[in-house]
Amino acid sequence: MAVDYTVIVVYLAGMLAMGWWGMRRAKSKSDFLVAGRRLGPAMYSGTMAAIVLGGASTIGGVGLGYQYGLSGAWMVFTIGLGLLALSVFFSARIARLKVYTVSEMLDLRYGGRAGVISGVVMWAYTLMLAVTSTIAYATIFDVLFDMNRTLAIIIGGSIVVAYSTLGGMWSITITDMVQFVVKTVGVLLLLLPIAVVKAGGFSEMKAKLPTEYFDPLGIGGETIFTYVLIYTFGMLIGQDIWQRVFTARSDKTAKWGGTVAGTYCLVYALAGAVIGTAAKAMYPTLPSADTAFATIVKDELPVGVRGLVLAAALAAVMSTSSGALIACATVANNDIWTKLRGAVRRDGEVRDGEPHDEVKGNRVFILVMGVAVICTAIALNNVVEALTVAYNLLVGGLLVPILGGLLWKRGTVHGALASVVVGGLAVIGLMATYGILANEPVYYGLLSSLVAYVIVSLATPATDPAVLAAWRERLAGRGADAEATAEPTAVVA
Repeated sequence: MAVDYTVIVVYLAGMLAMGWWGMRRAKSKSDFLVAGRRLGPAMYSGTMAAIVLGGASTIGGVGLGYQYGLSGAWMVFTIGLGLLALSVFFSARIARLKVYTVSEMLDLRYGGRAGVISGVVMWAYTLMLAVTSTIAYATIFDVLFDMNRTLAIIIGGSIVVAYSTLGGMWSITITDMVQFVVKTVGVLLLLLPIAVVKAGGFSEMKAKLPTEYFDPLGIGGETIFTYVLIYTFGMLIGQDIWQRVFTARSDKTAKWGGTVAGTYCLVYALAGAVIGTAAKAMYPTLPSADTAFATIVKDELPVGVRGLVLAAALAAVMSTSSGALIACATVANNDIWTKLRGAVRRDGEVRDGEPHDEVKGNRVFILVMGVAVICTAIALNNVVEALTVAYNLLVGGLLVPILGGLLWKRGTVHGALASVVVGGLAVIGLMATYGILANEPVYYGLLSSLVAYVIVSLATPATDPAVLAAWRERLAGRGADAEATAEPTAVVA
């Protein structure tokens, strides 16, 4: 295992070095939060794929393959479909807005007053997403070092907090590119073929397993529909995903780079399901499906390769964790703290005779949110429940007002606020009634949000034409402030 340990330690040290490098690039708020809006197609595609394919997609995707066979690919597959839909239909318009958060987009579209409430919902989502990713460190470090759960969370979480705080989005972008390469090599090029060969090939797998393991719809139509509602629609509106769209140097980069990333997700989904199916053929009586990934890596891979594949799992967790962390801090600072203080902050603003340091302020928020994430991760045990709460709140509370704002000009700020409040409260109440893991909360929460949005929007005065005119200007790529509209310099990937 000494070689495997060396691979992991070198990888973790490299992540910290990338954070130090990113600190030298982060000179402004735009650099720190959205990498200066300068990412080219190759770098944009890699980082977008890295953030959406986290520990749940890697370890959880293999676990679903172990439990359901090839149809276990549907969870990660719906994530890829959501990213494709976002990239093809919405990303160009989102990129042209030149904002930093989803709530800023809502304020632009509806004329203000929607930001704080939507910001609280988005903050809760990004916080829980970061927490679930941080909890996953315990699984990986337990396989590597037989480490105590709390210590594993502290070590893994501290590394992510460190490089994210140092360089912001620049550090996260560079580390995500490394993580994308490590995941591609470790999971797709090494673990996938080795697992299939060790299981005796597809013919042997078919002989050992029930036929439903090879039924593409074996997981069940209702489950697939729920995945679409939660993950496909969740990809359309999450702050962690939008913040990556804001890093693209042009709307074409956002559209085509995201399309490549979405396609990669579809391949990754099938790979995870096949690996899990192979693990079922080799280890039919594992105590938990979630241990399938760790078991096949630990028992079947040679020294060195095992370290690289575990680094790939660690990369998957870290990419999602860092992306969710900076999204959580950005929302907490821009959409909640700043608005509650009644201050509109801009780069170079002078207060009490001194220029306001936006980068320093955002670093403080990442550090504070990082500590909160680590503490919450230590306190929680159930990853699935935490993730379900996050996505239920996101989809039930924010899907309708966000897509409504992009697609329906008659939507009003009162309709948006009613939609967020009614949908969010409905989801919380239904989770308390039916259980956190039930399907009903997201079904009825989303429906109640839609009804509230339409009825209240039609019953209240239409949005001010001047607000809509300014909104159309921003959608066309005009009307942003000077910092946002400055011509970016392309980054060569």
